[in-house]
Amino acid sequence: MDYRILWKQDNEDVMERWTLSMERIRQIPSENRVKEPFGSYFVSVAAFICEIGRLAERLGAVPGLESQDLRDPFQGKSLEELKEENHRLYADILPDHYETSYGNPAYAVKCLGEDYGKLLSFLYAEIRGSIIFAFESRLWDITVINETFIEIYNLFEEGIPKAQAVKDVLYWYVSDYADKTVVYRTRETLDPSLSFAKDIIMEQDLSDLRYLYRFGEYISQTELTLAAFLNSLPQETIDKMANTYTEGFRKGFQVMGRDLSIKKTVAIHYELGFERMIKKAIENFRAMGLEPILFRTPAQIINRNPGKRSGYSGASANKQYDYDHRYDSALYMGSALKERKLAMIRTALETYRTLAADYAGPAVMETFGEEEFDPVNKKEAYSFNRHQEEVSIAYANEYRQLLDQYEPGEETSYTIIAFPKPEIGPRFEEIFEETIAINTLDYELYRDMQQVLIDTLDTAEYVTIKGKGANKTDLRIHLHTLENPEKQTNFENCVADVNIPVGEVFTSPVLEGTEGILNVSQVYIGDIQFRDLSVRFEKGRTAEYTCRNFEEEKENKALVKQVIMGNHDSVPMGEFAIGTNTTAYAMARKYNIFSKLPILIAEKMGPHFAVGDTCYSWSEDAPMYNPDGKEMIARDNEVSVLRKTDISKAYFNCHCDITIPYDELEEIAAVGPDGSRSVILKDGRFVLKGTEPLNDPLDEIETGK
Repeated sequence: MDYRILWKQDNEDVMERWTLSMERIRQIPSENRVKEPFGSYFVSVAAFICEIGRLAERLGAVPGLESQDLRDPFQGKSLEELKEENHRLYADILPDHYETSYGNPAYAVKCLGEDYGKLLSFLYAEIRGSIIFAFESRLWDITVINETFIEIYNLFEEGIPKAQAVKDVLYWYVSDYADKTVVYRTRETLDPSLSFAKDIIMEQDLSDLRYLYRFGEYISQTELTLAAFLNSLPQETIDKMANTYTEGFRKGFQVMGRDLSIKKTVAIHYELGFERMIKKAIENFRAMGLEPILFRTPAQIINRNPGKRSGYSGASANKQYDYDHRYDSALYMGSALKERKLAMIRTALETYRTLAADYAGPAVMETFGEEEFDPVNKKEAYSFNRHQEEVSIAYANEYRQLLDQYEPGEETSYTIIAFPKPEIGPRFEEIFEETIAINTLDYELYRDMQQVLIDTLDTAEYVTIKGKGANKTDLRIHLHTLENPEKQTNFENCVADVNIPVGEVFTSPVLEGTEGILNVSQVYIGDIQFRDLSVRFEKGRTAEYTCRNFEEEKENKALVKQVIMGNHDSVPMGEFAIGTNTTAYAMARKYNIFSKLPILIAEKMGPHFAVGDTCYSWSEDAPMYNPDGKEMIARDNEVSVLRKTDISKAYFNCHCDITIPYDELEEIAAVGPDGSRSVILKDGRFVLKGTEPLNDPLDEIETGK
């Protein structure tokens, strides 16, 4: 499909407004009507918008121009030319230029003052989203932000306006257009006919790396190197990677006892550079009767989720820029906007209810290996006040309830897999090959060894975990009572279906009686490496928390609260697990990449603890059975069970895993009702009979074999 055809009517309808807005903006650089320092801002941003206008024309988004004959605007351009064009679009926010960019709220405030600087940095960040709208031929989206820019420029033409007047224009821009921006966002997450990215993957020659520049995302050397590397792999390896990924999704429905045959779509989430694998995955899903959906990480602030990226995306042009603008929604966040957004989502879900019913769930491919990101907290950046935190939490809860009405959690599943990126180091190719091996470990071998762990754990009233050396972990995890041990179990035997790679047994603890300190020297969560993370639990809930990322304790607590606890003051321990993937641990030791591994793999490398919701949130009433036929009954805790009386108190919409590596562990022991102790892991080694093979990769590392 040619996206210029898809949006042809919409673009023709908005053509007059587009033309007027671009004509007006082109005049701004020569007018000299706005006093400094604001004049320089408007001239600079107007020049960027004009660049977007030329891009839209060149890509054929503008009806009536010669390029609308649907010739391919990428033909005839070299890789270097496309690379230069892409760099020019994103240059202003790249690290080398960011210190003097209006996208940097600190610089904007320095030049324009605190009130105006924050507002106009917000505006500029929103305007930058027009890049991807030009590529997707979405002229309306570009036009409305152009008109907002002109409206604010007009305010400054008349003198220096009150900051509230500027804020009002931005508020109404977000609110007034929510009926289109929010509704379209909902549609693109459900509608496989919106196939912009899918068409590139399936129709372009992926051996010609110029295809990457068709997405409109920032393309760094990483994406180019990664795509070239995948092109060097034999088809057999690509098939193995894709088959593991798609089979994990299929097995998820199988082990959960859910009917995949009634579903028609699956959403693929991934980062650019993996298109050759994704193409094979699309073919596999189609063979299952599922048409893939690929939607982009949102550009407009109203559709962004602080600190989270969903859909497909290219490299971040600048992680500090993303971090600085993660809470831009604080400009307008309040009860009225929350209700309007939920109303628009409700309207969209009702409109696309058939598509929602067809949706089987997400298939997520994560990456790892990027350089550690140490964020700088800037006072000039927007942040939530207490009321806005409460509104944001309430929105997330109500949104999930609404979504569950149209996409019931009991009918969907998911899968997640991860692969390294070239930044992981000079031995990238070796690490990539070992990651493939880790993702395809022997299902039956791990199933049987993990069952040995479960059989012992099911005799326990609680489990104790103690750290070794500098690790201060000292935890007691209370377990559910098994009324019928012959048919019931407390732990799920996780064997690489939804959660790849293989390697964990997990449960939802009883909160009452779960106490103590969780400590880990370093753990990577999202884009951020937490150092000396410490969380204290009382009655299964977080009571204190900190890390050592910043000098100021206030900043450390704020980082933990925002990234790990979803801005809640306190959350329960939603999961306790014992990771068994010692092969992954050995790889991490071999290449010294502990800090670079994603939680998906890291959680399999020792005991881990999730703060927030349980693994079964929104589907607790759906029975879950292990391979041995026993029902996993620990699907609820004292908080999630509140869904039966007051659903608003049952969920936190966060689930963040924190892993203690084997070498920081003194002991894990299962303690029975009579006080008897069965040691499961001692000094970083598994000790139960039948689990000895789990120590082989650890021994090989120690002996250097």
